[in-house]
Amino acid sequence: MAPRYKHVIVVGASAGIGAELVLQLAAAGSKVAALARREEPLKRLAAAHPGQVLPIVHDVTDFDSVPAVFESVAQQLGGCDLVIYSSGVMPTVGPAEFDFAKDRQMFEVNVLGGIAWLDAVAERFQSTGSGTIVMIGSVAGDRGRRGQPGYNASKAAVAAFAEALRNRLSGKGVTVTTVKPGPVQTELVAALGFKNAMPVADAAARIIRLAPSGREVYLKFSHRVIFAVIRLMPSWIFRHIPI
Repeated sequence: MAPRYKHVIVVGASAGIGAELVLQLAAAGSKVAALARREEPLKRLAAAHPGQVLPIVHDVTDFDSVPAVFESVAQQLGGCDLVIYSSGVMPTVGPAEFDFAKDRQMFEVNVLGGIAWLDAVAERFQSTGSGTIVMIGSVAGDRGRRGQPGYNASKAAVAAFAEALRNRLSGKGVTVTTVKPGPVQTELVAALGFKNAMPVADAAARIIRLAPSGREVYLKFSHRVIFAVIRLMPSWIFRHIPI
């Protein structure tokens, strides 16, 4: 059976969900460009699926390079019908810490890098009248939690931007899906001690399955219900919840 997506770009592919997405898509027959700053993990992905994975060293905060990088990678792949933006950082923030450098880093990687990539991709897909964009958000963006103000705000911005793209590209043959994982067993959340975090392989498989939906989706139905309640909760109550 032919893969649903023949030519895929995964931005933020060196570890965690991004790396697993590359492996699963390549195993399903897609030709995948894996982009990240770290070269060695990309080489390992390419070695796991020779001829299927194209490793590309790229820093998402080099915003001005994105359009040229995107066009070059798409040409090397022989086309592009799916782009997944999975890059994200979440430095540890102490309960009484306010650190602009950390907040700036999160916005540069999580938000501005994503906007640079999605703008370039949206322009191409709009002109061709086809293509799927997947933006990896987070349940953390649903409310302003006390523990990670910068991360929460970055993921809220990601969700709003992806929704705007979805609305703007509606009716033009382009699918835009926002995925909101909860805790996943990645390096990003390992230090936070979450219990019952979703295995990375499960998260990636669900993201691939949900990519064609063109909606804002949660990876677990329970999160969809829980965060519907949380979004409606008055701020004076929410601020007393230790999350």
